[in-house]
Amino acid sequence: MRSVTYSMGMSLDGYIVGPDGGFNWTEPDDEVFRYWIDEIRDVGVHLLGRRLYETMLYWETADQDPSLDDAQLEWAALWNPLPKVVFSTTLSEVQGSAARLASGSLVEEIEQLRAEPGRGEIAIGGATLAAEAAAAGLIDEYRAVVHPVLVGGGIPFFPRHERRVDLELVETRTLGSRVVLVRYRVAR
Repeated sequence: MRSVTYSMGMSLDGYIVGPDGGFNWTEPDDEVFRYWIDEIRDVGVHLLGRRLYETMLYWETADQDPSLDDAQLEWAALWNPLPKVVFSTTLSEVQGSAARLASGSLVEEIEQLRAEPGRGEIAIGGATLAAEAAAAGLIDEYRAVVHPVLVGGGIPFFPRHERRVDLELVETRTLGSRVVLVRYRVAR
C-alpha cells in the first residue's frame, strides 16, 4: 500500500509560515534544495491545498527562466509532470497539465489513490490539508525540515487536535544552513 507522507519546512517553534504569512526563512541552500529534489523523486502523486498550489504555480513555467541553475531546472523537470490533486473550495479550475481539482473528500481521494496501482508515495503539502489527513489517521510519515529560527506564531506544521499519535524515529540528518531533517513514522 502506498504511504502518505507530510513534509514541509518549519521553524524551530513549529510554524510553516510566520505571523506575517511569510516564509522567506525557508529559502533552501544547495544541500537543502538537493534534499527536496531527492524527496520528490519518490512521490507518485502530490496532494496540495490551495495556498501551496498557488505558491507552486511558479514552477509550471520556471523552466523558461534563463536565470535558473541546473538544480532548479531539475526540480522543474520533476515537479511539472508529477500528478497533483488540488483541494480548494474557492477554485473552479487549476493550471498545469498534471494538476486536477479534487473530486471527492480528502479521505475518498486517498483511499482511491491507495487502491490504484501506482508507484511512489502520496505526498501531502499544506498544513490545513495535513491536519485533515492527520485527524482521519491517514498520515504514515511526518518529515520536518527544521530551520534555525523562531517566528513566534503563524500556521503550525503539526495539526492542533486532541489526539495522541505515537511516532517512531526513522531518520535525523543535519543539512546545510544548520537545517535539521527529522523523519517520524506513525506507530501503528
